[in-house]
Amino acid sequence: MTLPQDRQPPEQELARLKARVQELEAELEQYKGRAGDLDKQLSAERAERQVIESTPPISPTPDLEQTLGRLVKRIAMILQAEKCVFMLHDPEAGELVAQRPAVGLSDEQVKVFRVRATHGASGEAFRDAKPVVLDDAVGDPRTVKENVALLNIRNIATVPLVMETRDEQERVVEKKTIGVLHVFNKRFGGMFSDEDVRLLTIMARQAAAVIASAQLYIELKQEKDKLEATLESILAGVMVVDMKGKVTLVNQAGRRMLGLTQEGEISAPLDEVIPDERIRELVKRSMTSQKESAAEIEVKKPAERVYQGQTTLIRDETGQPTGVVAIFNDISEIRNVERMKSAFVATVSHELRTPLTGIKGFISTLLSDTEGFFDDESRREFYTIIDQECDRLTRLISDLLNVSAIESGRALEVNYTPVDPTSLIEKTVSVQRSYTDKHELRVEIPERLPRIMADEEKLERILTNLMNNATKYSPHGGEVVVRAVREGDSIVVAVRDQGIGVPKDKQTKIFERFERVDTRDTREAGGAGIGLFLVKHMIEAHGGTIGVESEVGNGSTFTFSIPVEPKRAGGGGGSA
Repeated sequence: MTLPQDRQPPEQELARLKARVQELEAELEQYKGRAGDLDKQLSAERAERQVIESTPPISPTPDLEQTLGRLVKRIAMILQAEKCVFMLHDPEAGELVAQRPAVGLSDEQVKVFRVRATHGASGEAFRDAKPVVLDDAVGDPRTVKENVALLNIRNIATVPLVMETRDEQERVVEKKTIGVLHVFNKRFGGMFSDEDVRLLTIMARQAAAVIASAQLYIELKQEKDKLEATLESILAGVMVVDMKGKVTLVNQAGRRMLGLTQEGEISAPLDEVIPDERIRELVKRSMTSQKESAAEIEVKKPAERVYQGQTTLIRDETGQPTGVVAIFNDISEIRNVERMKSAFVATVSHELRTPLTGIKGFISTLLSDTEGFFDDESRREFYTIIDQECDRLTRLISDLLNVSAIESGRALEVNYTPVDPTSLIEKTVSVQRSYTDKHELRVEIPERLPRIMADEEKLERILTNLMNNATKYSPHGGEVVVRAVREGDSIVVAVRDQGIGVPKDKQTKIFERFERVDTRDTREAGGAGIGLFLVKHMIEAHGGTIGVESEVGNGSTFTFSIPVEPKRAGGGGGSA
């Protein structure tokens, strides 16, 4: 049998069909490959969309740390990483520093995890602004082994955190690397792939945007906290009122001055917040006139004080007023000192006039005695009184000069010489006995005191002043005892009286200038109010101390100590 001429032998047809099958199988494999690529691309796009959709929205609020916390958890979950942490660059330290929140790291690990910006995989990703993948963190020479051991790291994928600045058309005009984003230890023993790095890069952009917002918020909050801390720490009271008359801010000093007990932020009308009408009027006057205003205001509550109030307008960038800031300075002490100075001037004038009147009277008497009416003994007595009054004037003027020196910051001059304190005390008490017949003056010195290095004139004035006060403020008489003993390297002297005493709240203030206990007895006793101020400074100039124990109506005990050998004492004399 013969085949048609157009037909091929069966062997050739079979070979042709096999070749065609092979071609179709090859095409099928190509299509499978394309389908696989498309499937991978689709999976990647789905993953990328999932990342973008699952990324928490950027929030300019205090929950930014929570937002970052959700983001790092999402990154660790999508990339199947055991640990995830971001590090920010500290320009001053030149380091990349781990930040909270983190996944798989304790707070203590985050606290100590830092690396030089020139070291390790972190430094490489930061410097080159490119991803870094390490399959063997332990063996790779680029890792910082201390951190690998600290965090128990097996493998690493690191990408830079790049902050992008965009213009109005959303075009990137500036890029700045602010840190790096790490994922450590792929789960199930796997390694981080190129696809993981691509996804991590996408998520790093989201993280950088959140961190940039967080940094801006943190910087603004730090500035706000710094301003609030400054306002709260200043001694002046500060109050801010908007142009609608609503109080928006009062610092701690202002609350204390204005008697406000409300805690936290204040947002209420001025008339409801401020009880004092004069303060309200000061602020309203400034709001109405749109000019600065000032007034001195005395308040009775919560305490009797005097405040200097000043207001100024707060203006916006166009110059329009948006509110008024009122500042209150407590000038009570200034006014009190001014009153004390006025009283001091009046007292000193009286103190000066008293001896001058005596001197003038005796001099006039002697000058008018042209007929020799007074005998020599009477004249001598007059001269003695004149001499004593001159000494009194000299002491008062010397005291005033010393007060002036102390107030101007100059130290009192101390002329050290060897002094016998026992003899000095006995002599001073003997002199004081001649000035009073209502008091019994006694000296108690259990054993003779050693000679000391001191300024004898100043030591005598200290004793004289304390004993003079003891008799002056014991108007009904009584006992005045001067007791002196050695205690260690010091001589301790106590002057005890049975007088009117000093109230508890005045026992430290009486050593201040112009300060006096204001009672009927003290007003009758007189005095310039500078004696104890000078006594304290003269004792301190010797390196000693003074204090008082007293009970109203039961007398006072003033005790002072003077070193036996002051450190600044010279050989046989001289000035300290």
